Amino acid sequence: MNIHEYQAKELFRQFGVMVQSGGVARTPEEAGARYDEIVAAFGSGAEIVVKAQIHAGGRGKGGGIKFARTREECVAAARKLIGMTLVTPQTGAQGRLVRSVLVVNAVTPQRELYLAVLLDRVLSRPVVIASTEGGMDIESVAAKTPEKILKEVVDPALGMMPFQARKLCRALGLTGDLAAAGAKLMLSVYRLFWESDCSLVEINPLVVTAGPDGKPCVLAMDAKINFDDNALYRHKDIAAMRDTNEEDPREVEASKNDLNYIGLDGTIGCMVNGAGLAMATMDIIKHYGGSPANFLDVGGGASVEQVTAAFKLLCGDKNVKALLVNIFGGIMKCDVLAAGIVGAAKAVHIPVPLVVRLEGTNVEQGRKMLKDSGLPIITANGMGDAAEKVVRAAQQS
Repeated sequence: MNIHEYQAKELFRQFGVMVQSGGVARTPEEAGARYDEIVAAFGSGAEIVVKAQIHAGGRGKGGGIKFARTREECVAAARKLIGMTLVTPQTGAQGRLVRSVLVVNAVTPQRELYLAVLLDRVLSRPVVIASTEGGMDIESVAAKTPEKILKEVVDPALGMMPFQARKLCRALGLTGDLAAAGAKLMLSVYRLFWESDCSLVEINPLVVTAGPDGKPCVLAMDAKINFDDNALYRHKDIAAMRDTNEEDPREVEASKNDLNYIGLDGTIGCMVNGAGLAMATMDIIKHYGGSPANFLDVGGGASVEQVTAAFKLLCGDKNVKALLVNIFGGIMKCDVLAAGIVGAAKAVHIPVPLVVRLEGTNVEQGRKMLKDSGLPIITANGMGDAAEKVVRAAQQS
């Protein structure tokens, strides 16, 4: 699950990470109120930043970040951003509708750094990544100047140790009080990552700037946090931050029925049991010249209700020209799965060709049930045969 920048910064504050003053506004009037709060803290004439809140990066490149020096300019910037469709390199051509803005005090960076905590799936351990090249795409830095990427692998039983934070600060060129502040910030960011079951915490840029007292400080100028969906039951407050407006409506609907679904832009709808088989199904569709419209894993013990919901989801995609159901009856027998497919297909009007491939326990009984159902189901023997048939059906549909 992803959250907005303003929500991420609220969590940063809770864990003692320094961020800019300000807050979210959902109307121009609220943006004016946020401006008043900042002026009360910093005095009149303080420069304000108004940032569009969407689940995508590159907002500045798309015109989603505005600066203001007066209340009128702040309100006007919010009025321009709220309700606009913001297109950035990460949104695609369709863009995202801006429903809120973050209003904060502007800061002047003396240095821009990069900091992130994520899970290294090869090592099965958290890793803290830092770089002196803040404000840039970290992927570009890794490709062009990999020596500027600093890593500290964390033992999950011990957590991030102070010496690791000091080591990173030294490599980033932070000394004296800045090194102490930077180390404290890193340890706090790691604690947020671990205690909140995050899959990613990223600050880009992490800036060295003048604090309220005029002395240099380390501040999170941006914030991005992703969470492990499987752990959200332990964090009701974080789960409440979910903004379904920022998600694919198909994926939102799928989550209501405990279906693992990711929407794509192809023409062949896929329903498969098992993530590995689902990936292989997508690959073989591509091999035979087709294009999958989705990844959909209904799981090994899918009920008739889940299969029905899956059919509704697939048939609701206007780009789908044919459906492929690829089932391996291991945990559940093929005849039970076939009964679920027949029941669901009868309950849902399927306007496109349906190809079904069954394999596993009681496969012959399952195939006979499909044949005797009276439904226009195209059966297939093997994945190659199924892929060939569904690609041909999609091309002719």
